[in-house]
Amino acid sequence: MLNRRELLKLTGAAALTAFIPSFIKAGANHADGAFRFCLNTSTISGQKPGLLKSLEVASAAGYDGVELWVSDIRDYLKQGNKADALAKFIADHKLTVENAISFTPWMVDDTAKRKAGLQELEEEMKILAALGCRRIAAPPSGVEKDEPVDFRQAGIRYREILELGRKYKVMPQLEFWGASGTLYTLGQALAIAAAANDPDARILPDVYHLFRGGSGFNGLKLVNGKAIEIIHMNDYPGTKPVNEQTDADRVYPGDGAAPLHEILQELRAMGGTKVLSLELFNRTYWAQDPLLVAKTGLQKMKTLVNAL
Repeated sequence: MLNRRELLKLTGAAALTAFIPSFIKAGANHADGAFRFCLNTSTISGQKPGLLKSLEVASAAGYDGVELWVSDIRDYLKQGNKADALAKFIADHKLTVENAISFTPWMVDDTAKRKAGLQELEEEMKILAALGCRRIAAPPSGVEKDEPVDFRQAGIRYREILELGRKYKVMPQLEFWGASGTLYTLGQALAIAAAANDPDARILPDVYHLFRGGSGFNGLKLVNGKAIEIIHMNDYPGTKPVNEQTDADRVYPGDGAAPLHEILQELRAMGGTKVLSLELFNRTYWAQDPLLVAKTGLQKMKTLVNAL
């Protein structure tokens, strides 16, 4: 079991106090239809359809966009394919690449590793810009577990990659992992984003990670429409202890114990358009037809939205 003790330091708390006003909810209600529906290709990755087939599935299922993994894009390009051809394929299937999943070690203390991570991140941003993708995930990859997080320093590093993102118009979305033992709560992510003191700071939440890391869901009430652009949608069983749950336990939205009605209400109340990206790693679903899985997930998300 991971040590889930509170990792806040005075530097992070001070930074959060200084900059939290930029994240206070504006309070304006957004009209119905404030959501776009996206398929994270992890949801059907167990069937190993390949990048192009995954895009075909997302299009056939009726999604507005996709969330791709940088590793899959790199594998595709290593086979001799070109980014412009992939961009055309995506456009022909009437999809938008809403975000890309990256694991570059931008946040680590090791100077050499961080420098290499920044170089890798820049290369990824160049590729994503060619695909019309305007976001990239920025999780705490490579950070040692169970070490106190210096939020002021992490904020400086986050601001550094935001500056890099503006160069290519591919903006890093600060992601927290509920079981990481490093950056695992919404509060920590808000502290880092606030410490960055950057107008383009954004948080990438995940229903499962909000649950798994102990954040709960009321913290979403503190966030305005600009701070969150995309959220990973999923659910979790209510019959299994939280510390025993893994990514593989994620289920379709609405099939578990998450208060998704309330979560979606908060997201809509923030203002702005929110991308709901279905991200699952369920082995039972991986044994099924990928188009069926994609359609089922989309239908369940739309059912929840329509019930608001």
